[in-house]
Amino acid sequence: MCGFCGFTGQLTDREGYLRQMTRKITHRGPDSDGYYLDDAVALGFRRLSIIDIEAASQPLYNEDKTLILMFNGEIYNYRELRCQLQQEGHTFATAGDGEVLVHGYEQWGEELLPRLRGMFAFVVWDTREQSLFIARDYFGIKPMHYTRLADGRLVFGSEIKSLLEHPDVDKVLDETALDGYLSFQYAVPTGTFFKGISCLPPAHYLRYRQGEVTVHRYWEPTFDPDETMSLEQAVEAIDRVFTDSVAAHRISDVEVGCFLSSGVDSSYVASYFAGQKAFTVGFDNGQHYNESHYAAELAAEVGIRHYTHLITEEEYWDSLPTVQYYLDQPLADPSCVALYFVSKLAAQQVKVVLSGEGADELFGGYRIYHEPLSLQGYQRLPRWCRRAIGAMASLLPDVKGKSFLVRGSQTLEERFIGNARMFNRREKARLLRHVSATEPATLTAEYYARCQGQDEVTRMQYLDINRWMVGDILLKADRMSMAHSLELRVPFLDREVFRVASRIPSRHRIAAGTTKYAMRLAAARHIPAGAANKPKLGFPVPIRVWLRQERYYQKVREAFLSPTAHKYFHTSYLLRLLDAHYRGKKDNSRKIWTVYMFLVWHSVYFDD
Repeated sequence: MCGFCGFTGQLTDREGYLRQMTRKITHRGPDSDGYYLDDAVALGFRRLSIIDIEAASQPLYNEDKTLILMFNGEIYNYRELRCQLQQEGHTFATAGDGEVLVHGYEQWGEELLPRLRGMFAFVVWDTREQSLFIARDYFGIKPMHYTRLADGRLVFGSEIKSLLEHPDVDKVLDETALDGYLSFQYAVPTGTFFKGISCLPPAHYLRYRQGEVTVHRYWEPTFDPDETMSLEQAVEAIDRVFTDSVAAHRISDVEVGCFLSSGVDSSYVASYFAGQKAFTVGFDNGQHYNESHYAAELAAEVGIRHYTHLITEEEYWDSLPTVQYYLDQPLADPSCVALYFVSKLAAQQVKVVLSGEGADELFGGYRIYHEPLSLQGYQRLPRWCRRAIGAMASLLPDVKGKSFLVRGSQTLEERFIGNARMFNRREKARLLRHVSATEPATLTAEYYARCQGQDEVTRMQYLDINRWMVGDILLKADRMSMAHSLELRVPFLDREVFRVASRIPSRHRIAAGTTKYAMRLAAARHIPAGAANKPKLGFPVPIRVWLRQERYYQKVREAFLSPTAHKYFHTSYLLRLLDAHYRGKKDNSRKIWTVYMFLVWHSVYFDD
């Protein structure tokens, strides 16, 4: 795992600014650095040494040094690709995985990308064509950001904070990003909170030549369920491919551990780590927020050396500015702090961990995916009738059954925008001072259009893979682990695993009153039935409880009364949300947290 950055064109003290940009991402690679400069481009690199520790420093070159590569990630099938390329006449200077990219690009061009199995973001500078080629992996596990300056020059890097060190990149807040953020709790890709800076989407590559940028998609996470597949066939296929994926993801010249929560995803991963190390965190706010004892029981069952840390509320709150700094952009997912601390714990013991991200999106793990089944009976009523019922129900106070009646009156596109839904359009309009509020569904319409004809569960998964997983799950996984120079690998988000997942009928994903049905049965071959069948809880964080304590209520209230809050929001509305929650009238904790995290992030990047 590493980080890189660079820019094209001329600049006074080019090497000095390049080193400054590269130092900003030292946490991604504290082991060594590397640089390449010619008259047209400047490339900087930080390395976290995992494979071929002594020899595989970057930049890497082809045989005649006309192609220069910098790379962040891991290529798990590099040995097979290396053999193919050697048969084509290529010679290798290292035993690492990165060199297959530069030779592979020389041999196949962009057709290299579908051959790769791994997580990656990389750049190739072609000295003959004077062009850049930048690519990002299938699911967006590894980050990539860029901006095109007014005169056509390109600035790019693994993290936005690196780009901001370039003297011609103006750090200007894009206030319009608040519209999407307040709906989803994360900045909506491909935009960012910084004007002019974009993120390269997953499964895309970028070409840059003579000041022109073109972006292309090279792969699509398409579901094509095989309705003839039996449950037994699905379970066998999952178990076989996941065993293979874990083996591939454990390739390393350093020690590899794993994260372990109480859920089935990480437990399934941990079942392959007998005799090795696993890491868990919880909160010291009572049993409901600390499930580390479940993880300890599984570790004992599997035979894992288990390390645990209980996060105090003081630790949690004190870490918020640091966490938002490493995230680059505001993220209101409370669990990212837990990921920060479990990464810190793991980094004291190992350099690489495996984790369970992606299982829910690929195999149907979120409880909301049950909704299409639960609404089937109600939705047999004529649509006009349901619309009328939903309109009347929306006027009721928050009583049991209201959400069912309202959501059942809506189409899937109206009711589901992903796993996080913070503020609706009317609420955003009341909150935002200067930015126009849009319907959240307008920001998801393009993804629903691309998966027309699929059943509703599959369409929900497709949306989450393209939005929620990229904007929230993988963002926090990369940034929180790299904050501690820890490489995090995700064996569920593997090309071969997705090939199997995409063929499983939805009846084997959501069935028998549970989620991830077939995957749970596969996991049950390796872990106790209790762990395999444990309901999904996410990572419980006591935000709701803390915001009803005087200490934290006052802390947030102070932020809501700040000049920054007043600049962007109607603070009277914010205070009403906060006071209603504090007095126990309504659970507004997630809405409050979304705004508060923006203010914390703003204080780090713009106020201080």
